[in-house]
Parts: sequence; C-alpha cells; structure tokens
Amino acid sequence: MFTGIVREMGEILELRESEDGAAFRFTCGELLGDLELGDSISVDGVCLTVAEKHEDSATVEATPETLRKSNLGLRKVGDRLNLEPALRSSDFLGGHLVQGHVDGTGVVESIEVEGNSWVYRVSLPQDVERYCVMKGSITLNGISLTISALGDGFMEVTIIPHTFEVTNLSRLEPGATVNLEADVISKYVESHVLRCLGRGSGTGDIPKLDS
Repeated sequence: MFTGIVREMGEILELRESEDGAAFRFTCGELLGDLELGDSISVDGVCLTVAEKHEDSATVEATPETLRKSNLGLRKVGDRLNLEPALRSSDFLGGHLVQGHVDGTGVVESIEVEGNSWVYRVSLPQDVERYCVMKGSITLNGISLTISALGDGFMEVTIIPHTFEVTNLSRLEPGATVNLEADVISKYVESHVLRCLGRGSGTGDIPKLDS
C-alpha cells in the first residue's frame, strides 16, 4: 500500500528486456537506505519488488502483463521514474490509499499554464472514468492528485509548483502516456452496492455497470 506522495525520482540506468518481461535498474538517493531485497516500491505508480540492490541504484522486475497494463513498456534508458516506498503503519497518510495496481493508461491531451500552476488534461479509459468524481482522488504516474475537471472521456488535474518540480510531470508533453489508478474506495462501494442489488458475481471481480 502507498499514499501517492512521491519520495524522489530515479533515472533508468539499465533496461533488460526478454520474453519473460523486463528488469529496470534506476538510481536511488536517500530512498535506497530504506530499501531491502523483497521490499515493495511504487515505480511510476506500479507496485514492484526490489530484486537487486546496488551501491547507488536498485533493480525491479516487471512481468509482461505489467508492461502491457502500464507505461513501463514504453520506458527507455534515461527516463525519470517517480518512486515511493511502501507505506508503514506509523507513516503520515499525506495523499490517499493507493494500491500500486494500475487500472490502465491515459494520454496527456494538453498542458496549460494557469497562474502558478499547470493544468493537465488526460484521456480516461472507460473502466477508470467510471470511478472518477469531481474533487475525488486519482493516481497519475504514482502521484496522488485531485480531479479538478471531469468530462466525457477525460479529466483535468491541477499541478502546484512543488509537485511539478519533484515528479516527472515536468518532463511530460502532450501525447505522453501516463499510468492511472482509480480510487480504491470507489471500487469497493460499487462492488458492494451491486452485490446488495443482486448483480455481483461473488467471484471478487468488480461487476460492470450498464452503459
């Protein structure tokens, strides 16, 4: 579990790809001291496991399914990644509850400067949009953000200067693919309501609403 508060950025130093998936080695700063082999870490919003620990970097492995479901399959050496260690019970919950299970990807449609902030418009796949509400939470590349506008097939989030500086959002341009995770509370509410209405599957899968 995570909170969507990015601890630091890492740069991809090495990328090893095979039929089995991919391994990413990226730089770590102060975060490295908190990581041990087998620990969970959010990498651009994807919960991965530390497979190797080096003097100034760490390596994680991604399965083919993870590469298909997220933007990690598009990454290359030199790219910057948002990093967050797993939440501990004593930690301050500064963002919202984030599982690190990416629901899908969106595309940055536009970036507009508004006062001291940046407004990002991002396309939403239907299976993410259904859980979005105005002023609700959403995770974009592992960052806990508030939805500031919501339309048919898109949302907008407003980025303050601090978030712009300490995450890889500042490196994005229109056309970039970003990882999205909807608020888990919305998923549970839908699942329980539909089950109470007799429309749940009882299998643990989230039933789909009629369009």
